[in-house]
Amino acid sequence: MRPVVAIVGRPNVGKSTLFNRLAGKRLAIVHDQPGVTRDRNYADVHLAGRELVLVDTGGFDPTDEDPMRQGIARQVKAALAEADLVVCVLDGVMSPTLADREAIKLLRRSKKPVLYVANKADDKDKALAANELYEMGIPELLPVSALHGRGTGELIAAISAALPSPAAASDEAADDSAIRVAVIGRPNAGKSSLVNRLAKSERSLVDDRPGTTRDPTDTRVELDGQAFVVVDTAGIRRRARVEKGIEAASVIRALRSMERAQVVVLLCEALEGVAEQDARLMGLIAERGRAVVIGLNKTDLLDKAGRKKAEEQVRDALRFAPWAPLVQLSAKNGWGVSDLMRAVRRAADEFTRRVPTGELNRFFEQVLEHRAPPTHKGRAPRIYYITQAETAPPVFVAVTNAPDHIKESYKRYVVNQIRKSFGFECVPIELRFRGKGKKSEG
Repeated sequence: MRPVVAIVGRPNVGKSTLFNRLAGKRLAIVHDQPGVTRDRNYADVHLAGRELVLVDTGGFDPTDEDPMRQGIARQVKAALAEADLVVCVLDGVMSPTLADREAIKLLRRSKKPVLYVANKADDKDKALAANELYEMGIPELLPVSALHGRGTGELIAAISAALPSPAAASDEAADDSAIRVAVIGRPNAGKSSLVNRLAKSERSLVDDRPGTTRDPTDTRVELDGQAFVVVDTAGIRRRARVEKGIEAASVIRALRSMERAQVVVLLCEALEGVAEQDARLMGLIAERGRAVVIGLNKTDLLDKAGRKKAEEQVRDALRFAPWAPLVQLSAKNGWGVSDLMRAVRRAADEFTRRVPTGELNRFFEQVLEHRAPPTHKGRAPRIYYITQAETAPPVFVAVTNAPDHIKESYKRYVVNQIRKSFGFECVPIELRFRGKGKKSEG
């Protein structure tokens, strides 16, 4: 197993900046506003010859009685329970606060190995002048500037030295067989409740306020022998309501998470119904060629007639994607969640499914016999053969003597026949028509 290194500290000391510096990419949202990182954020990284899991955490301040801050404190403690090593980030130019002192007490009680880092050490003498940190009994303080990279080489060496020696057994393959699932939707649709239900823990913060999940958070789960990596993303708001900074960065992260996934669960809220933003999200999913399952959440709060009406409303609003399966569920009490994940598994299978060329052309002969392409200026286009050019997502190419004369209505007809015959119920299908000797058209 890869060792886990957790980065902890009070709000706004630069934990996420350090996390991004060590990970080598912008994984955690960085903003001057205290408390921007709320959930744990994971990254598989390679440092000093070691493969490890780096964990970013929200700002730890147990002295703040705000329910959200108390929730973050619980998440930090959960990260500590997972960690093999803790990197405690302190402000190297400010006197330690009560929150700093409480964090250090917590770390001492945890009995975990800890590296203490004085961040914002752009001026070495100024950083090391913070003698009050040493007065708290910290044995060694590593000065760094996470923003500019100063001192991070020494920190990486210290991390490598402090970690337990690598296990003799080789690590398991890194999620090669796991199905990657992105959970997206409008704010407060129940995304975090769904992820927590799957993980059977308070993995993402759940709060009544919209937008309480800002960073995508990976959760590894196994159901019926199949591994899943579930990414819970920030709620995506309508563009007019997206503010610069935190919310805008969250939208970008959510869209990137969707692109990384094999299957996207579009979670809709049965009580509020489907809005324009849900339709826009479905369009983005189709544009990116991802398999999709629609989850209609909170249907347990409706009677039979209400559930039927809610499903009809979703189907009408998303009528441009009638192929997408819909599963009614309650993320809160677990009703329908198993059905949802079975649909996700089926969608992942379709995402990578390949139809043999011989079987595909026998099918296509029957399609042509039943309905040939419409004529163009009195001449009927000839289609010679069809093949599947790509998977993930599936792309089919039909070779014809008149690719520019194949009407869109006929393309839709052929795509629907492919769906019915080969079971592509959960994925967008691309069908291209090209002439002989050309790479692609249509």
